[in-house]
Amino acid sequence: MSISKAPEYELYYWSVPFRGQFVRAILACAGKTWVEADDAAIMKLMSGPIKNMPVPFMGPPILIDKKTRFAIAEMPAIVLYLGEALGLMPTTPELRAMTMKIVNDANDVIDEITLDGGRQMWTEKRWKEFIPRLQKWMSLWEETGKRHGLRVGSGFLLGGKEAGIADIVTATLWSTLGDHFPKIKKLLEKTAPMTANLSQRVSELPPLVKLATKAREEYGDDYCGGKIGASMKKIIGT
Repeated sequence: MSISKAPEYELYYWSVPFRGQFVRAILACAGKTWVEADDAAIMKLMSGPIKNMPVPFMGPPILIDKKTRFAIAEMPAIVLYLGEALGLMPTTPELRAMTMKIVNDANDVIDEITLDGGRQMWTEKRWKEFIPRLQKWMSLWEETGKRHGLRVGSGFLLGGKEAGIADIVTATLWSTLGDHFPKIKKLLEKTAPMTANLSQRVSELPPLVKLATKAREEYGDDYCGGKIGASMKKIIGT
């Protein structure tokens, strides 16, 4: 009789890909196991006393290391923690800093693509006005890869011989957006072909294929929730 491995981490994030998918992708590629709290548990934790929170936070994701009981919030901080704790970060301070720069850029992109968490809703006019800025974001990835030897069909964002955290974050950002919003996928392929190819290659790693399949089964075509999610589907998703 096989004995299943107890989950090593506990993740608090909504039942959508969005910001939590970066954490899931790092855990999956590292071969780690985790359990996720449901949305009701997240709401209860958010609305309860701060003194009862595993780490003071405004919103998920939260990751709890079940072995050490260390808890951390904010996606970039979680990725940094996992990178350090699991030995996934590059060895030089320059590449470590660049890795976190990519993580924070990805965090900024999803803030902008949701209009700062839904402070406004997408309209056709607003989307057309945003396209040049989104292309600039894509070009930042393309130039970063170019400076580190990335080519269409080969190489990685910050160099090296295998995908690192920067590549996993890149693939999670652009492939998840592209899967849900064809307009963004076409724009990336046109604006940043090396980045588009890298995202595709890394997304084809078995742990990420499995994760993407699971996300589709559990979340359907939802990328993020609320009115902004519906607005994105209407304007960008066609």
